[in-house]
Amino acid sequence: MFLIYLRRELRRRKKAALVISMGLALGIALVITVNSVSAGMTAAQDKVLQSLYGLGTDMTVTKAQTSTTSTNGTPKFSFGAKDDSSKTQSSDNVRVQGFQTLKSTVVTQVSAQKGVDQAVGGLSLSVTKVDGSFTQGKAQSTTGSGQRGSTGGQPKVQGGGADFSVNSYTVYGTDVANLDLGPMTTSKITKGVDFTSSQSNSKVVVVDSAYAKTKKYSVGDSITISGTKFKIIGIATADSGDSTANVYIPLKQAQTLSDSKDLVTTVYVKATDSKQIDTVKATIQKNVSGTTVTTSADLASTVSGSLSTASNLATSVGKWLSIAVLIAAFLVAALLTSSAVSRRVREFGTLKALGWKSGRVTRQVMGEAFVNGLLGGALGIALGLAGAYTVTAISPTLTASLGSTSSGGGPGGGGRPGQQAAAKAIDIALTAPVSVNTIAIAVALAVAGGLIAGTFGGWRASRLRPADALRRVE
Repeated sequence: MFLIYLRRELRRRKKAALVISMGLALGIALVITVNSVSAGMTAAQDKVLQSLYGLGTDMTVTKAQTSTTSTNGTPKFSFGAKDDSSKTQSSDNVRVQGFQTLKSTVVTQVSAQKGVDQAVGGLSLSVTKVDGSFTQGKAQSTTGSGQRGSTGGQPKVQGGGADFSVNSYTVYGTDVANLDLGPMTTSKITKGVDFTSSQSNSKVVVVDSAYAKTKKYSVGDSITISGTKFKIIGIATADSGDSTANVYIPLKQAQTLSDSKDLVTTVYVKATDSKQIDTVKATIQKNVSGTTVTTSADLASTVSGSLSTASNLATSVGKWLSIAVLIAAFLVAALLTSSAVSRRVREFGTLKALGWKSGRVTRQVMGEAFVNGLLGGALGIALGLAGAYTVTAISPTLTASLGSTSSGGGPGGGGRPGQQAAAKAIDIALTAPVSVNTIAIAVALAVAGGLIAGTFGGWRASRLRPADALRRVE
């Protein structure tokens, strides 16, 4: 009887049911779209942070910044005299990038801290290579220049000069025994092979694909760094389009080239529990003195540009806008349901006069409102999915500007190793993924909207008296 009467009343009031359902649907669709865009923003920001960190890296440990200025000075290049002045000369300057180093024993100290699953050290280097040649000038006498009374003159040197080119690139010393943690995890080997644990002190390199394309390097070619020849065994392509360094070499070789034995610039840390990162950070800072610990949350604050603006808009304005629209949708549904009850005074009064209890009348109204809520939920999910699909199809491009790094390599001395001092912009295509949780929230909101509207309408219907219906009978 309940279902039969429910179906008949819904058919009889199609327009009213559709209006109530559409009101709920618009609110639910907005929630789905905003949640999906927010998820896309988070994924985009994670992609940007992965270009700073390696995948699986929860934090980095670097040397704490001090007010003391580095005494390394500017690069110096020495060229010896040669009999053949036209012969090409070359000089490399290899320096630790950022001038802030830690002892390798710090890696062991960090690994021993509670909550740390794994710690790996790395050394970031900056290489400046100067190639070219000198051309010797020729001395020519000014005798016989045609000047009156001149018997001779001082010889003058004419011609000569120098022609040199400068090539600057970054080299990163990698712990080849632990390639599952650190900056190389943001790249994939697309040609050749990766390092093996047996190559911890071998003269081999992996080159970033963009740098290899610029210099026309291929697997099997050689690169000479400060007089040492390295063989290219692999070409790596960065997932985010922005590599950590141009060239990767085994850590021991990087320490030898830069005269930095048993030194590292960055310690990459993976926590045993990603939910306890702040606790692990505090533990390391307390027990390992002279260090700065930087988490992905710290680096997130340095991401600016249209991605940051859109992310803030989606998480703040979008959230409150969704809440406001939902409240308005629920109120409209409740008021329309209550208004419909007012127009059905004679009907409900007559039913009560025929023996219907107040509870039965309330259940009838709530049932109708519940069905309206489910219908609104179905429409809202469809509209929300359409909105999310539209955003993904358009894929608007957002720009993320990474904050400028300090001499220590980043914010608080813990930025991306190998990153240049200037800020760098990365373009990210925005998507709007819809998760199962978002759909579940939409269904819950639809049910809640129907129950809210039904409760208010049912309460009014239950207060009607049979006498009110009798007054309206003609």
